[in-house]
Amino acid sequence: MSTTTFSTKDRILGAAEELFAQFGFTGTSLRQVTSRADVNIAAVNYHFGSKENLVNEVFRRRMDDMSRQRLDALKAAVADHPGELEPILAAFVEPALALAQDRHGGGAFVRVVARAYAEKNDSLRKFLSDHYGHVLRDFARAIAACVPGLSKEELYWRLDFLAGALTYAMADFGLIKRPAGTAEKAHRERAARELIRFAAAGFKS
Repeated sequence: MSTTTFSTKDRILGAAEELFAQFGFTGTSLRQVTSRADVNIAAVNYHFGSKENLVNEVFRRRMDDMSRQRLDALKAAVADHPGELEPILAAFVEPALALAQDRHGGGAFVRVVARAYAEKNDSLRKFLSDHYGHVLRDFARAIAACVPGLSKEELYWRLDFLAGALTYAMADFGLIKRPAGTAEKAHRERAARELIRFAAAGFKS
């Protein structure tokens, strides 16, 4: 893939991510994307084929790396801390919070995730389930081994609540704002610690 091809595709993805964050999926037209990216519609069709696929690829660009980080951390947690719940939860939480702090569009992507929750895009949900459902299933199995008293239904309810709380923490909507003088990294690490403790108590209850 040439540098020009990559940069054009990346510009389109970056523009789409910003616009989806601002206006949502249905509220963003391909014309807006091409204008923001300074490309013609043929370039969007060449790289993505459709608006639906463009939406999917905006997610894939971030989710592939985050999923790899999560699964690598999960493997290490299970190997290094067998039977311990908190390291497993850390493997799920910390890569997502790190993505939220990414200065290269991480904040915009978090707002795109929030849009996905709000707009109930069935096509996108199927894409995410098909491509990343295995990540949640791997975490569910690892968590289940630490809390064998939970039924499968209870486990998935609590995992769903964890995912929602994590999205909220990623968006930094909460009451706890980063204190003046506290670095973003330190604030993110504190948020991760508090969320992991909270989630562990929920799974163990």
